[in-house]
Amino acid sequence: MKLISWNVNGLRAVITKGFQDFFYKIDADIFCLQETKMQEEQIDDNIKNIFKDYYSYWNSAEKKGYSGTAIFSKIEPISVKYGIGIEEHDKEGRVITLEFEKFYMVNCYTPNSKRELERLDYRMIWEDEFRKYLLKLNDTKPVILCGDLNVAHKEIDLKNPKSNRRNAGFTDEERDKMTKLLDSGFTDAFRYLYPDKTESYSWWSYMFKAREKNAGWRIDYFIVSKSIETNIKESYIYSEVLGSDHCPVGLDIEL
Repeated sequence: MKLISWNVNGLRAVITKGFQDFFYKIDADIFCLQETKMQEEQIDDNIKNIFKDYYSYWNSAEKKGYSGTAIFSKIEPISVKYGIGIEEHDKEGRVITLEFEKFYMVNCYTPNSKRELERLDYRMIWEDEFRKYLLKLNDTKPVILCGDLNVAHKEIDLKNPKSNRRNAGFTDEERDKMTKLLDSGFTDAFRYLYPDKTESYSWWSYMFKAREKNAGWRIDYFIVSKSIETNIKESYIYSEVLGSDHCPVGLDIEL
């Protein structure tokens, strides 16, 4: 199976920047988006036509032009769930879960702690509740989680760890939550295959020519249940694909 995840930073914007070229070329079995920034009523016929060969699932934030996730699957799922079942966390369209015969596919756009870490306390609550949600799924069948998880886990996962030490996405608190998730029975697919690979990033600031200099962060992930880590065949970072401040990431897995 080929799986793709991409924070498009606005689907309508990225469609004007060659999105379809990558979408059709990669021909994924499941294609997940974060930061669609769309409401249901904005999904017009042109957009529907792009995804016409897929089962489509959208989760929009209550706030317009903010957050939002979508999944497009060639395989019809057994069931679909939007959110994690906690109203406080489910207003921002951040999670979609598809259940298949052999696994759960979870697409997530993790809340950003923001400048001055104004949302860090909320982020900590989110992390604990989301981990509980994943563990409950994992009790039934293996989980594949993907998305913009808004954390560079280790120093190897960003260009300038020292100067970013207390910035959103690289606080000790956020990194510790990622460690706790992995320690509870999950595997970072990219690091499973490439434990020491450097300069492998999926997000770059629009400022200071960061992408040109490859001064980036790896904050987009595929995380799988430890029970299926040996099924991982390849993990990709498509850094050459433009259109967003994030690039797509991919996973080949045998299930």
